[in-house]
Amino acid sequence: MVSRTERGRMLLVLLTAIFMSLIAVSIVNVAVPSIQYGLGASDSDIQWVLSGYALSFGVVLVAAGRAGDIFGRGGIFLLGVAIFTLSSIASGLAPDANWLNAARFAQGIGSGLINPQGLGMIQQYFRGDERGRAFGFLGTTVGVSVAIGPVLGGLLIDLGGPVIGWRLTFLVNIPFGILTIILGLMWFPRPLFQHGSQPAAGQVHKANRGLRSLDPMGALLLGLAVLFILFPFVESRSTPLTWLMLPGGAALCGLWILWERRHERRGFRPMVNLDIFRTASFANGTTIVTLYFLGMTSIWVLVALYVQDGLGMSALQSGMFGVPGALLSAWAAHWAGARVARLGRTVVIGGLVVALFGLGACAGVIILHELELIGIWWLLLSLGIVGVAQGAIISPNQALTLAEVPLAYAGSSGAVMQTGQRIGASVGIAVITGAVFAALRVMSWSYAVLVGLGIISLAVTLALWVAVRDLRGRQRAAQQSQTTETVKN
Repeated sequence: MVSRTERGRMLLVLLTAIFMSLIAVSIVNVAVPSIQYGLGASDSDIQWVLSGYALSFGVVLVAAGRAGDIFGRGGIFLLGVAIFTLSSIASGLAPDANWLNAARFAQGIGSGLINPQGLGMIQQYFRGDERGRAFGFLGTTVGVSVAIGPVLGGLLIDLGGPVIGWRLTFLVNIPFGILTIILGLMWFPRPLFQHGSQPAAGQVHKANRGLRSLDPMGALLLGLAVLFILFPFVESRSTPLTWLMLPGGAALCGLWILWERRHERRGFRPMVNLDIFRTASFANGTTIVTLYFLGMTSIWVLVALYVQDGLGMSALQSGMFGVPGALLSAWAAHWAGARVARLGRTVVIGGLVVALFGLGACAGVIILHELELIGIWWLLLSLGIVGVAQGAIISPNQALTLAEVPLAYAGSSGAVMQTGQRIGASVGIAVITGAVFAALRVMSWSYAVLVGLGIISLAVTLALWVAVRDLRGRQRAAQQSQTTETVKN
């Protein structure tokens, strides 16, 4: 039995590592011009500094989650932290762009090992309102890290200059990584280093441990499928031939499903229990977050492009637009996390409605600024509304999506959800920015951004429709259960 104090310590370790991995992402976005100058890197090199991390992160997620379920979430988590920390050192000391890109691939693998274990451990050790609050603290950590990342990156680059500053943005991860490993070894419950969870009572398997139970063939097929789906979107200069990878990715997904069914029929535990997709809360929650990331992730990209390329503002000024929204997102995540167990899907629905209102407010500010009626800094207010929505959607949806997932598949199921996030974000950024640049050929920056906001609103509206449908399904199920109990009595 793990005490409340032990759970609190464990959560602190998880949040420290997640904070580190998120800071690394936002800092790198700010450091890109300095990296290009310091290493003499080409545009293609810089593209892979960003996309290489995203690819390796997305490819290993589900396999890493399953490995934690089987071999122990604590051990896999700390392994990921060690890989992330060492690759941060390698990135900071990179002599050329090729070295940096290789280190970024390794960094993505480390982050892919870390994240599913965090979700799995929260799922395993926290219950009821306490679980909602834990996910709320996770959302708060996300908001704070996103807010201070660009500011910290700017300060480090100013401190070290264009040659050394970008290296500091990677090396800053070292103290976080070392602290996380030390505290994890001290505070993680011992069972986390022995196994992720036990199979349900009466469940018989030929092999519940070892390489066979990890399902290496399933991991390979799914990893290749994710790679084939993501690659055309993260490589901005994809050729028409590259887009042929998409049907290949769909075919690999089909092969993976067939393999998982066969693997299970032979008596082994599959990499992902495909029956979880029959659980409405998981299927709907994964769909909601994929649609949400498909749309809303792009708003921060659009704002950065608009204020820098469209209005001629500096990168530091651009970064400041996201700070109020990120801080409000942290507050909203904490507020919603404390109430999601009681209010359920209503919290997420409310967040999606607020998101649509925030998008409308952003469009209004841009139109009024184009008409020279107000200043562009009014976007701080409308983006703050978007931040509140983000906090009320992401963490509560995670808690609801994983609530009915079997503990034995907590890590891999959480990784499936995160893979949906990665695919949604990559596809959304590629499609929405592509639409904006196409619109720029016939209209001004302001109205081109409005096109992007319209597409984002469509994706959020679809997510809202799924959330409302899920809520109605839950209400019908509750009424049927109540009717059945009444008949029995």
